[in-house]
Amino acid sequence: MSSCRGHRATPPEYPLNALAAESLSAALLLGVLAFAVFRPRGLPEATAAVPAAALLVALGVVSPADAWAQVRDLLPVVGFLAVVLALARLCADEGLFRAAGAAVARRAADRGPTALLGGVFAVASVVTAALSLDATVVLLTPVVLATTARLGARPRPHVLATAHLANSASLLLPVSNLTNLLAFTASGLSFTRFAALMTLPWLVAIGVEYAVFRRCFRADLAAPPEHVPVPGEHPPLPRFALAVLLLTLAGFALASFAGASPAWAALAGTAVLAVRALRRRETTPRRVIASTAPAFCLFVLALGVVVGAVVDHGLGDGLARVLPAGNSLPALLATAAVAAVLANLINNLPAVLALLPLAAPGGAGPVLAVLIGVNIGPNLTYAGSLATLLWRRVLQAHAVRVSVSDFTRLGLITTPLALAAAVTALWAGLRVIGS
Repeated sequence: MSSCRGHRATPPEYPLNALAAESLSAALLLGVLAFAVFRPRGLPEATAAVPAAALLVALGVVSPADAWAQVRDLLPVVGFLAVVLALARLCADEGLFRAAGAAVARRAADRGPTALLGGVFAVASVVTAALSLDATVVLLTPVVLATTARLGARPRPHVLATAHLANSASLLLPVSNLTNLLAFTASGLSFTRFAALMTLPWLVAIGVEYAVFRRCFRADLAAPPEHVPVPGEHPPLPRFALAVLLLTLAGFALASFAGASPAWAALAGTAVLAVRALRRRETTPRRVIASTAPAFCLFVLALGVVVGAVVDHGLGDGLARVLPAGNSLPALLATAAVAAVLANLINNLPAVLALLPLAAPGGAGPVLAVLIGVNIGPNLTYAGSLATLLWRRVLQAHAVRVSVSDFTRLGLITTPLALAAAVTALWAGLRVIGS
């Protein structure tokens, strides 16, 4: 079975014929994704993914050795994700997101909804890049909702911005998205080189999104407040948490220069904030462990086994026929387009797991083009990324509704433009910086 590094063990003798193995693998993947989308009774995604992976192993569709190889390859990436999620939660507990929301609200109170949109774009882009898209979806979106309600602004452009930027603004750093961590491993790049190559695509994608939002929501942004703005509190900036976060980000780069895993820097920053919060009785060990999302991490590991089975039984060969080779601009654009389409068909996480083994032999260019496709592409549909589905649940919990048609119409405008602009920026960066 293939992994992010392109490893493939010797194919076992399958008790099922090829057609049966292919059909079963595809059916189980679709079932796991449907369960993740709808989450009956609020059960965690792993409830379906783990039995599906176990069934594939039990029936011989995936050998135990291949299943373990896939899990082993994903473990460092998933562990890194867990630590970053805990870091984001600890920063939120310190009041970092509330302080950012208050700062945006103060600026918008003087300058109006357009300034509020600009502030949301700035904060969401930075939060997504530094603390992952999950922090933007789960921790920042409620702050944005509260801020728009206090100012009497129409919430639609601002909450849609958090969803779009959770995807589009997650291009910058390996820690910004689980897909980035997978691509980072496959690319062979250092942390700093990855960031250097993705800085221009990140800025361009955000710029395109902002321009489209200003145009599409000009009526909402020009509307007078729906009620008299309510003065809000001015929470102090949590300087200690901010300093730890900035030092952690610097530690990512230093670890890369030293040839060490950036996960150590993330672990150090998380440990400092966790120990401080525990000593001050502001959290508990159980809450810290829960913030690492262990059930979701288990889901990712099991999903890797299921996706590997699908790739080995038909999907890999099909994708190999349509995925172009090379670092030319047309090839990179086509690679990103294939990735975007696949992300909207089977979700971005399975898409990146399927595409990276095929793109990795071509070097950093194709790998990063895949990443752009699976990060920006999900803005086209609700099903494109797990983060968007989670964002929708956050809105439902706050009794806010954004229709599928509104989301899709906006995505039809932003996604092709942002995708083309970001890939062109990547191509230019590869020519200047090199891969």
